[in-house]
Amino acid sequence: MSGFEGSFLGAEDKISAQAIMECKICWTPYDPADGDDYRQVEAGTPFLALPEDWSCPNCGAPKEQFMVLEDPGAEDMVEAARLDALTAKLVAEFREIWHAKMRDVPMVNKLLSVESVGFRVIDGRPLGVLISPWFMNLIQLPAEDEDWSGLVPGAKELISFPSGEYEFIHNTRDMIGGYKACSLFSPMGDFSTQMQAQEVARAVMVALFDEGNRAETDRAADIRAEREAALQPAEDDVPILTDVPTRRTVISGGMADTR
Repeated sequence: MSGFEGSFLGAEDKISAQAIMECKICWTPYDPADGDDYRQVEAGTPFLALPEDWSCPNCGAPKEQFMVLEDPGAEDMVEAARLDALTAKLVAEFREIWHAKMRDVPMVNKLLSVESVGFRVIDGRPLGVLISPWFMNLIQLPAEDEDWSGLVPGAKELISFPSGEYEFIHNTRDMIGGYKACSLFSPMGDFSTQMQAQEVARAVMVALFDEGNRAETDRAADIRAEREAALQPAEDDVPILTDVPTRRTVISGGMADTR
């Protein structure tokens, strides 16, 4: 919003889609939950998405004269910014490994790139999927007040989710410090596009929290074989994935401990 004179001196990245704004001329509020009947703005329209020529329905003041009255989404924005910073470091770390050590290794899939997918905060700790040309892992990072720099690389830990318990391996890296990783796929030769890998990563993040998967994790060998079969190349040698990977092939995969 060019020339915005209200809160945060026009820094749009500090105003969430839920922000309730107030005209500083006549104190008329704009609540995105209500929209603006006068200008036929639908309910649910964020202040920053209003037309450029929108003005205060009471006094006609332009958008630039509105200030933040209340912003329920501000905390979410702070958390999102922290997640973005953490995942950017994670991706940078493994891109460096890719360029320095892995790009000429035969097992890598050069159709893929390093990318973080689906990260969100679970019980205070960031959790998501890291895709690379040589692996796809679930990654857990420490909470804001935790220090994992003392993790012993190679140590194993079972972490519980609604779908079961999964084995994570501890590790540390220079840029991101300590983290915990659970292997999903390695190597990555069965993926023919980055989009395929992204779709599976997103499916993992959904299936991980589905209690319906828990009962299926007692058939580790069968499940792992089923996952591998779902990723077998078609007759024309073009690698394919099922449109919607089954919960067994995506998240169970023989990794859950049912003790």
